[in-house]
Amino acid sequence: MLFTRRLVTAGLLSGLSVHASFAQSRKQINLIVPFPPGGSVDTLARVMQEGLQERLNATVIIENKAGANGAIGAAQAAKSAPDGLTLMATFDSHSTIPALLERPPLDVEKDLVPVMLVGKAPYIVATSTNKPFKNFADVIAAAKTTPVSYGTSGPGSSGHLAMVMLGRKAQAALNHVPYRGAGPAINDAIGGHIDLICASVAALLPQIQAGSLRPIMQMGPQRLKSLPDAPTTAESGFPDFLAEAWWGFFAPKGTPEPIVNETYAALRDVLTMPAVSQRLQETQQMTLLLQGPKDFAPFFAKEVEFWGKVVRDNQIKGE
Repeated sequence: MLFTRRLVTAGLLSGLSVHASFAQSRKQINLIVPFPPGGSVDTLARVMQEGLQERLNATVIIENKAGANGAIGAAQAAKSAPDGLTLMATFDSHSTIPALLERPPLDVEKDLVPVMLVGKAPYIVATSTNKPFKNFADVIAAAKTTPVSYGTSGPGSSGHLAMVMLGRKAQAALNHVPYRGAGPAINDAIGGHIDLICASVAALLPQIQAGSLRPIMQMGPQRLKSLPDAPTTAESGFPDFLAEAWWGFFAPKGTPEPIVNETYAALRDVLTMPAVSQRLQETQQMTLLLQGPKDFAPFFAKEVEFWGKVVRDNQIKGE
């Protein structure tokens, strides 16, 4: 019993010493964003940057390290020292890396530690207001005679995978047109060069509000207040089908638990600041979840399994 108490005490003191050392020594936090500037992950990082600096009493440097569906930046984060000075912000495509890439530069489940699941937002199917589609039933009817084209931010993106699944469920001929990012796809959708676009509500809402695009379906569990006329997939004839963007933070494998917990607490404090939470809810249409490591880890494992199966079953390859 005495030996056991000594072990427990030693473990607690070790954790406390790591925690204290981290709190005293950090001067700069590197926040890796594995995508180009201007996207939803980059926006999340920059909205939080000032608050994190104040909360952690350290300079937060955002580093955009894009490429390979986010795998290049993720690999850099995974190879960083597990000292609490490196953090990565990413989103749902992170879960598709193992299945999409023939030789992924990291093991997403073993080389990084989940820190926080920030929130979710549904994917939207939209079309130009000059196109005849008013709902997804119109798309299915048209696809029986002529293939319907849809654009996404790239091969293997969540929008692409969701549309592949919908096409199979509806037995409709939907032709994928991949783009390098949502911006070019949105422009071609507005111009009528493609029939549909599938992207997150954050990406499409400004064009929908401006009247350039018409939403015909959203892939969340319930209608959005910002898009009350856009029916859900369940209402469109696809019960139990959801496709939602999600955002989260990861740390390098081996980061001590006290540091992970302190980092989570700092992120939670910043995300509950009214100015930050309101902006994310308005600009990203994000439902904030703020789930910690114990909840995020099993969620992420299920995402890797689910979307990995979709990729493999449909023989989809990343760039």
